[in-house]
Amino acid sequence: MSVTAGGTRTWLSESDCDLDAFRALVEHVTDRRDYPLADSVDRNVPFYDGDRLRSLAANPERRREVQAEMVRTFTDGPGIVVIERAFADLEVVDRATEVFNALIADQRAAGATAGDHFAKPGANDRVWNALEKMAVRAPEAFADYYANEIIALVSTAWLGPAYQITSQINVVNPGGAAQTAHRDYHLGFLSTEVAAQYPAHVHRLSRVLTLQGAVAHCDMPVESGPTMYLPYSQEYEAGYLAFRRPEFSAYFDAHFVQMPLAKGDAVFFDPALFHAAGHNRSANIKRMANLLQISSAFGRAMEAVDRERMASAVFPVLLKRKAQGAGEAWLANVVAACAEGYAFPTNLDLDPPVHGLAPPSQAETVRRALREDGSPDALRRQLREGAERRESHSR
Repeated sequence: MSVTAGGTRTWLSESDCDLDAFRALVEHVTDRRDYPLADSVDRNVPFYDGDRLRSLAANPERRREVQAEMVRTFTDGPGIVVIERAFADLEVVDRATEVFNALIADQRAAGATAGDHFAKPGANDRVWNALEKMAVRAPEAFADYYANEIIALVSTAWLGPAYQITSQINVVNPGGAAQTAHRDYHLGFLSTEVAAQYPAHVHRLSRVLTLQGAVAHCDMPVESGPTMYLPYSQEYEAGYLAFRRPEFSAYFDAHFVQMPLAKGDAVFFDPALFHAAGHNRSANIKRMANLLQISSAFGRAMEAVDRERMASAVFPVLLKRKAQGAGEAWLANVVAACAEGYAFPTNLDLDPPVHGLAPPSQAETVRRALREDGSPDALRRQLREGAERRESHSR
């Protein structure tokens, strides 16, 4: 661990993962009085009535009050809210379900098996980029669904008005096994070794760049395996390095909470909350949820840059300088300046994670070609193929 003069941690490492400190955070008991707009607190999680929130949000001052309570809940509260009747009109949910089932049927007919970040491929039915696929296939159903006031209310509270939604459909079939406990996008998709290379302030920042959500598309009793959560775990600074450690996984398995949901209910939570889909022990419930990953508008560069073109142009120079004895650090600095270092966003139908939680980035492709003394033409083809995989082909 590295510490500045003021005592703030600059870097985090696995040696900072202290289970006793973690327990001190997550064994906090939620006080109902801290969440005056909630209808109840169950298993440490505030439950809100969607009809009441819609009514309150119609008044600008009360809307701010609702949003302030949401933010408090995600930051230093339990990190999760359940909103019952998030969809007042269940016909809207049913129409969306019909679209999602049609998309799943199309995938099966095509022989496609969507990979999953944290579950065995093929165990569940997953539709990547369901947002775009739904908009193109059934624009009226899409409009009625995403006009939802609750999604907008909570998204704006956490991310501001210029948020961007993505959506994945996940159906956990009867017998589907539970996921392992994890954190989500961004740092949660990196290996522990790579995540540790990011300074501590980025660990603190990652969790405020996205909002996780899930809309129940069927009734979800506990035996159907609704998502398991560990309230307050989003506050643990070293959590992106801790969630894979066996002692933390064991603690999660012994202390998680699950809430039964009704069709049309929604859950929203901080992406740093330790969570995992549950084991579907039911005989006949195909547990369908629309998983929402809602992103900040600000995670972008100022200028549009064609990094594929840049990397192709610079690669012959890299080969030449490597042959002349340039060091690995020199070469790596040039690759970082010209090639895209992050694997996302991508088209996960065509560019699925294979050897980890993310597909290879453009920069990884360039570094591999450089290690193997690949030809510029071969790299150019690889970069073009990678760019085509990352493009959306839903239309």
